[in-house]
Amino acid sequence: MYQKVTLDNGLRLLTESMPHTRSVSLGLYIGTGSRYETGTEAGISHFIEHVGFKGTRKRPTAAEICTAIEGVGGIINAGTDKELTIYWCKVAQSHFARALDVLVDIITGSVFDPAEIEKERNVIIEEINMSLDSPSQRVSLLIDEILWPGHPMGRDIAGSKETVSAMTRQMMLDYLDRQYQPGNAVLSIAGNIRHEEVVDAVSRATSDWKKRQPSLSFVPYRETAGRRVLIEKRDTEQAHLCLALPGLSIIHPERFKLDLLNVILGEGMSSRLFSEIRDRLGLAYSIQSYAEHFLDTGALTISAGVDPKQLVVALQAVLRELTRLKEPVPEEELTKAKELFKGRIWLRMEDSRSVSGWLGGQEILTGKILSVDDVIGIIEGITALELQRAAEALLIPEKLRLAVVSSSYPERPLEDLLHF
Repeated sequence: MYQKVTLDNGLRLLTESMPHTRSVSLGLYIGTGSRYETGTEAGISHFIEHVGFKGTRKRPTAAEICTAIEGVGGIINAGTDKELTIYWCKVAQSHFARALDVLVDIITGSVFDPAEIEKERNVIIEEINMSLDSPSQRVSLLIDEILWPGHPMGRDIAGSKETVSAMTRQMMLDYLDRQYQPGNAVLSIAGNIRHEEVVDAVSRATSDWKKRQPSLSFVPYRETAGRRVLIEKRDTEQAHLCLALPGLSIIHPERFKLDLLNVILGEGMSSRLFSEIRDRLGLAYSIQSYAEHFLDTGALTISAGVDPKQLVVALQAVLRELTRLKEPVPEEELTKAKELFKGRIWLRMEDSRSVSGWLGGQEILTGKILSVDDVIGIIEGITALELQRAAEALLIPEKLRLAVVSSSYPERPLEDLLHF
């Protein structure tokens, strides 16, 4: 059971007590990410997240920030996504006050020193170079590009080398002023805590974070026709592929049916894709599928690495498994998929960071928190017939998109294969 309170400055605070643990996890979620950026700002959310760790008024150096947490055995990090940015920390319960102070300091006290910005600019460009050099990362960027053509959702979260090179300190400060407001933030805390004590501590720690109206806007996604196949030729040993279909938003009532279809299709070593493509056909070492849900769109994506000479064979086998999803799922397989889904959630909920993330992620994106029991109840109630109907509605051949990074082009057009 979690508790929620909105502080005077608009910050939403969520707590869940886990008295059996010795840890406390804090997640500070900001409702902004790469889809909130203009073209010239591409990568600014990610850049700001990096620079926030490079010095504050209270802790002038990156070493002081990290040592404050790692010096007591804790973990601190951050991440930027398309629709949110999170700063998180996990410490032993006795160091909760310190962790809270450090996180709030990063958000409200970062100085954005020009010299540190220049150093971090180079670091981010190297991060971009690293993803360009990794075929598996590169193909995931390419599939986004053709799933959401011409839209911020299709851009690399880190931006491009051009936009990062042109980013100025003033651009960052202006973006912070627009987006990093307490009314656009959620602080989620789980672990060996007491709600009343946490509310008091957070109220004191954030008293200088004044209430202002955030300026929030993003370009809604509208489905757009575009290219179906994107191939990038690179000197690689494998052909890396991502085959994707448009999915469902995080607020869509059918989204859990897609999640369950994804479990059946490609989650785990007992999934259909793993059993067929790896175990029976021996075409890939690694193959999986994943479902993504955003505010107004989503995706179902299959990724794999195969011998370039076997690309067509592997793609045909994957398409056969997609076609099978339109058939009734045998009851035994449906039960197994539900148990896997439930078990993975229950195992995650033993960790305070996962509990914090469960609460904070839902609150910042939807403003509504489903409990674990809520979600499991939904999953338990899904029937084979409902899954079949969901598959028929979602698995539309014309909407298939394929990205490939390979050392050679296939002998036949891959567009010709994209059908059920």
